[in-house]
Amino acid sequence: MRLGAVVLTMGNRPEELRALLESVAKQDGEPIEVVVVGNGAPLPELAVPGLTVRTVELPENVGIPAGRNVGIEAFRTDGRDGFDVDALLFLDDDGLLPHADTAELCREAFAADRELGIISFRIADPDTGATQRRHVPRLRASDPLRSSRVTTFLGGANAVRTTVFAEVGGLPDEFFYAHEETDLAWRALNAGWLVDYRADMVLHHPTTAPARHAVYHRMVARNRVWLARRNLPAPLVPAYLGVWFLLTLARRPSLPGLRAWLGGFKEGWSTPCGPRRPMTWATVWRLTRLGRPPII
Repeated sequence: MRLGAVVLTMGNRPEELRALLESVAKQDGEPIEVVVVGNGAPLPELAVPGLTVRTVELPENVGIPAGRNVGIEAFRTDGRDGFDVDALLFLDDDGLLPHADTAELCREAFAADRELGIISFRIADPDTGATQRRHVPRLRASDPLRSSRVTTFLGGANAVRTTVFAEVGGLPDEFFYAHEETDLAWRALNAGWLVDYRADMVLHHPTTAPARHAVYHRMVARNRVWLARRNLPAPLVPAYLGVWFLLTLARRPSLPGLRAWLGGFKEGWSTPCGPRRPMTWATVWRLTRLGRPPII
């Protein structure tokens, strides 16, 4: 199985980016071709022994999903499946693959299960080894060392079979930041693919808080509304968003954060969200059986 990798960077972590690329070069098995996308930033020299690295420099920051889509398109071809690789790794530019067998584990997992479309890696702090609860993509997240079938995945630590992109399309450009992974996962699940969380496939990444991004509260709220409007059957849209509205209030965000969240929630209803393709009720039941009914 041929693997490629997409790395998105703002150009402000050159040392971490080089360390990541070196960890990709050390992976067992066939070499992995890497595309590094400079999201509104010039890229440094990225020559790494044993690694083929292509670069794309975008004139402006187009957001995380659109930037990753540029990397996906770099692997397009006129061949049988539309891509010149069988699966793509998506890795954060300040992450690191600490184990040399991660790529081989991905190959084995995809080869063993033809319905497996997406693999979500475990993110662990390089110093403590701890995995943040928010990085375990399921409701029962107390044991990050337990692998399982899931309904979403982690954006900067995953592998996706390229056939998934060929069938359901890429990430939603308009989201810019937040929930773009769930949008893709729901479309993939609706098309019959499976998503796995694999605790044995590890990406080292420093522990961070999501609210470090200035646009966090607004984007999370707006994109939550867009996610529902795009993908859920009509009766579930108010139920899903009502639950998340109450959960947000229960978490008692700061007053500025709540104002930004409410502004984003309103924006999600008043602005175009892209094409609406609601999942089937069979997929709703499938998500429910996997432990995450699409009302939460």
